Amino acid sequence: MSLFPEDIHSAAAAIIRDFAAARLMVSAAESCTGGLISGALTEISGSSAVVDRGFVTYTNSAKTELLGVQARTLLRFGAVSEETARQMAHGALFRSRADIAVAVTGIAGPGGGSAEKPIGLVHLAAKSRSGALIHRKMLYGDIGRSEVRLATVRTALEMLRLLLTH
Repeated sequence: MSLFPEDIHSAAAAIIRDFAAARLMVSAAESCTGGLISGALTEISGSSAVVDRGFVTYTNSAKTELLGVQARTLLRFGAVSEETARQMAHGALFRSRADIAVAVTGIAGPGGGSAEKPIGLVHLAAKSRSGALIHRKMLYGDIGRSEVRLATVRTALEMLRLLLTH
């Protein structure tokens, strides 16, 4: 039995299998998911060969201190932005032994949204050491905090698989 829904468990198992076969490692930088991506991956037996580390950077200072996100980026664009997600992915990649890193930052709700940045807005970025970079802006809507977080995990796992094939 898994802590996660079957689709997430299956996606995480496929990532662990395929990354292990390719001898690649992954890291995750998480804000709104609070470690769920790392949790989904480490739920799988054999994940220690693939998962290097996870960063839970819920505050702006944690994003700056642990991942090197620039303070001016946070001031200009905010924590929930493409620019911040990209810098989080870069920091997770280069502050780990991972070959591919994924980063997420968003507004899971029920509060914290605005007209410009509504509840359910999540920015995700995945980056590989070869320089490939994917960004996704997701508007999940006000579907509930847990559902926004789980939807974000699904998207993050999909992005890791995409970069594996690049």
